[in-house]
Amino acid sequence: MSALRLAAVAVLGCAGAAAQADVYTCTDAQGHYLTADRPIMVCINREQRVLDSSGSVRRVIMPQMTGPELARYEAAQRQAELERQRARDAARRDQVLLIRYPNPQAHEQARAAALAQSQTVIDAANVQLENLTKERQALDAEMAFYEKDPSRAPAALRRKIEDNTQSAEIQRQAIANQQTERDRINERFDNELINLRQLWSAAAK
Repeated sequence: MSALRLAAVAVLGCAGAAAQADVYTCTDAQGHYLTADRPIMVCINREQRVLDSSGSVRRVIMPQMTGPELARYEAAQRQAELERQRARDAARRDQVLLIRYPNPQAHEQARAAALAQSQTVIDAANVQLENLTKERQALDAEMAFYEKDPSRAPAALRRKIEDNTQSAEIQRQAIANQQTERDRINERFDNELINLRQLWSAAAK
């Protein structure tokens, strides 16, 4: 009797294990629904679902990819990660921007300070240019003595006139560069302001 009980328990245990075995399912290329107690080879390149004894999906086995398919998948994954990194970088930049300029007044003060610094360079160049203009007038007056024959003018005088011309051009170029820089400053602050208005609005909410 004891041996019979042990045999019965073993049979019931096997039956229970069979009832709990996973079931693999898939739809093949011809549209046939297939099931098996192990991965289905004809569906190796198709999605397979693993069901438990109640019919619920325990997990999904993704199809195995060919070389070109794997390359495309990896490229798509890299692109997706690149986009996620760009989004993280943009979020960090926004956070830094919001800390630097917590309100419109702070942003406008920063713009004014940047423009004032540029204007200082322009003002200094204008002073230099004015001095060079006065110097050139004196040189031209001296050169007037040699109007009939400029070749008789002293070499030192001609060098001074040449140096004056070059220095004046340098100052004019510095002023032009600063005008371009002021345009760049205003453009940068205008673009920041568009973004900051959204950030300020979100922070206020």
